Amino acid sequence: MDGGASLNERSPARHAAIESTWAVVVNRDGGERNLACVRSLIAQGVRPEHVVFVDNGSTDGAADALERAWPGVRCLRNRENLGYGHGNNRGIEHALARGAAFVFLLNNDATVPTDALPRLLDVLASEPDVGIVGPRILYPEPSGLVWCAGGVMTYRQNLSAMIGHRCPDGPRYRVTREVDYVAGCAMLVRRAVFERAGLLDGDFFGYHEDVDFCLRARAEGFRVLVAGEIVVYHAPHSTTGGGYNARRKYMMGVNTVWFLRRHGTPLRWLSFLLFDVLTLPAVLAFRSLHGEGRAVLAKARGTLDGLRGRRVDPVKVFRDF
Repeated sequence: MDGGASLNERSPARHAAIESTWAVVVNRDGGERNLACVRSLIAQGVRPEHVVFVDNGSTDGAADALERAWPGVRCLRNRENLGYGHGNNRGIEHALARGAAFVFLLNNDATVPTDALPRLLDVLASEPDVGIVGPRILYPEPSGLVWCAGGVMTYRQNLSAMIGHRCPDGPRYRVTREVDYVAGCAMLVRRAVFERAGLLDGDFFGYHEDVDFCLRARAEGFRVLVAGEIVVYHAPHSTTGGGYNARRKYMMGVNTVWFLRRHGTPLRWLSFLLFDVLTLPAVLAFRSLHGEGRAVLAKARGTLDGLRGRRVDPVKVFRDF
């Protein structure tokens, strides 16, 4: 199943690909949206026992509700919130140990329309050097807005830019093309990528893990594609408060520095300094007019903490922001 054959809709190859695909969903107090997410996965043809639901220390009974709805789903419970990376890694390791050829990472606040996952598998199987593929991601209906159609590295504000972010959906985003990264909220990965590039870097806790993982995969010779003809719906940042908020911006500030520690060059560090750090006073003035000044200050604090060698401390983050 790691070959390069194209998969016909009813072909044995497509059926075999689905059978060898595992899905990992990480949850933290996700409530009812977990049920919608897993329901959409099973509708793709993924067997319930191939869905790994990793619960990051929830207190809302979400894991119990999921097990009642689908007793076959494998539920892994963590005593505390391990974050996106470590949470997914536990599910990935579970899937790989049981022979998964492909692993689909899906946020619990995302839903997959009918036949989207088999079509992503078609793209992944089209050429053996394609290691990661993601769909075009839209905000929930009826917005008609793109959240992400792949991403490009800029090493400016937030280091990268999501293609089409908050733009009206249209034909220019409905194409398959090579990108620097695809969003981790819906990412299909070939087994060989994990074997050669490793797992996600859980020390990020939240933000930049997916970008870092895709760049490491590309460094190992894998191509990363966005299949824009295929759509997944996503309600972003639901676990960190949503929008332009202090908790999210603090974590991004910390992780931007750690990302550059791994992938930075003198020119990339200079670009980050000029376009991200030195622009903070102007951003603060503008955002303060919209009541978002605290988030800018949190980002500055996160950047400083990252430069001091500190990592994201989830207890501190969820307490202070």
